[in-house]
Amino acid sequence: MERTGPEKPEEPEKGAPVARPAHPSGGAGPSGRVGPSGGPGRAGGAGTSAGLKGKGRGKGTDKSSGGGPLGLGSFSYTAADEEKRRGVRRMKTTATALLGLVAVIYVLATWAKNSGVEGWPGYVAAAAEAGMVGALADWFAVTALFRHPLGVPIPHTAIIPNKKDQLGASLGAFVGENFLSPEVVRARLGGLGIGARLGTWLADPAHADRVTAELSTALRGALTVLRDSDVQAVVGEAITRRANAAEIAPGLGKTLDQVVAEGAHHRAVDLVCARAHDWLVKHEESITDAVQGGAPGWTPRFVDRKVGHRVYRELLRFVVEMRDMPEHPARGAIDRFLRDFAADLQSDTDTRARVERLKSELLARPEVQDVIASAWSSVRSMIMAAAEDERSELRLRARASLLSLGRRLATDERLQGKLEGWIEDAAAYVVSTYRSEITSLISDTVASWDADDTSKKIEAHIGRDLQFIRINGTVVGALAGLVIYTVSHALGG
Repeated sequence: MERTGPEKPEEPEKGAPVARPAHPSGGAGPSGRVGPSGGPGRAGGAGTSAGLKGKGRGKGTDKSSGGGPLGLGSFSYTAADEEKRRGVRRMKTTATALLGLVAVIYVLATWAKNSGVEGWPGYVAAAAEAGMVGALADWFAVTALFRHPLGVPIPHTAIIPNKKDQLGASLGAFVGENFLSPEVVRARLGGLGIGARLGTWLADPAHADRVTAELSTALRGALTVLRDSDVQAVVGEAITRRANAAEIAPGLGKTLDQVVAEGAHHRAVDLVCARAHDWLVKHEESITDAVQGGAPGWTPRFVDRKVGHRVYRELLRFVVEMRDMPEHPARGAIDRFLRDFAADLQSDTDTRARVERLKSELLARPEVQDVIASAWSSVRSMIMAAAEDERSELRLRARASLLSLGRRLATDERLQGKLEGWIEDAAAYVVSTYRSEITSLISDTVASWDADDTSKKIEAHIGRDLQFIRINGTVVGALAGLVIYTVSHALGG
């Protein structure tokens, strides 16, 4: 008994796939149905949503992506939906056939009653009449969800096509209030035991290997995406700014004072003395020639040579004694100089200012800036190589850390509580801060769907069950009518 309203286009052939438009200028409308003349479905034209309804969907629409707001795609009606829709049609036929059967029974019972048959025809006619009423009422209710019954635009019918956007907004609000509240999220996460589960999972070596491999892949991907020039500029600027902001003289002074106090500089003095001795031995002629060249012109040459050799021998003796005698006075003088210099670095304003100026000059040199910038390339290459090598120290340490973390999480309730608290706080922050954006995804997505396609798709999924309402309405109505007629007949005599 069910009829479609005038706005419903002709149905595709049974078993035929429902075509979707390849382009807005194609022959099919947004819903993928072709009109009777072979042109665009429904209102004709380019098949846009505006052509469908004769009006736009409101602000924020994007006709090129299916008529939905924010560029969301149209609601696709697929071949699988069409298969379900065929099942709905079969159930409609069954429910309508039951209505027809009840109508035939009513006609026959009424004819028998009018023909003078006493008793049962009245009961049967009353039951059949109430069954028809129940069937028609439920047919109206089910049909009114998806279209205007008999094509008549009765108020509060075609609910899904007409109220689709409001239903989407209500669904989004319902989800936001009942699922995306911080209290609900905390209660749900608190009962999952995430800390213990994660710890048990990470404590498995196979899982730790998997996580390590995924982290390595992510690290390589991140390093590949980053542009070296950008990172070098950032690193260079950060190092330079930090170095300029921090005064290094006091720190150098404390370090030098500690080095002298521990005698750690003695090896450096030993090395300088040894190298000076080797140099003097190798360059004896150069030293004597230099002394002779600086002598007055009126002195005899043999005197100059003797003076040169004497100077050389004294230098050599001094260096040898300084090298071999830990208590040599020159070594003590060096110690005193370094201690005084360390004290000046910490407390002398002039010395500290000079060190700062020297630091700034060094940092400003192009060679130093190139070294700072090139440090990123070296670090990047080192990290990439370590991430790719399964036996690298980086990956081995990462795996060991994951296993250790997993064992601790599996047994340490305090650590579990701390981790779960962090997760709950993060989730609560996300749902409380971005709840409107999350729920708007629901409402905007529903608003982007084509109204008739949405109605067809929903009917394809739940329409079969709705037809049972019609069947039940026929049966229950018939039983109710029979009971009412029986009670009325009994009371009336």
